[in-house]
Amino acid sequence: MQDKEELTSQVKVEAKLKAEGYTEAFRVDENNRLCVFGSDKCYNVNEVRIVDFFRFEGETNPDDMAILYSIECNDGTKGTISNSYGPYADTNVDAFLKEVEDLGKDIDN
Repeated sequence: MQDKEELTSQVKVEAKLKAEGYTEAFRVDENNRLCVFGSDKCYNVNEVRIVDFFRFEGETNPDDMAILYSIECNDGTKGTISNSYGPYADTNVDAFLKEVEDLGKDIDN
């Protein structure tokens, strides 16, 4: 992966990740599972690993902040999910990813 400073826009980062095989777009459903858009394929917290993340701030408005996560699932499916951060964040996405992070910390210890 390139230096994060070279990847300044979300569009550029998404294109780079897609070239690296992160081709799926994910969402968090009402059952707290990570699901592939346009598919019935879903994953529980213990089936997901956050590989990396990138933060972006809007050029004209600091309220336009987003975070993009690159994710790999236990079956090899790779993709991304993005969320605003701050007051516009989707709390379901935040809660799911926090659980994934916490589970990863437990496994590392």
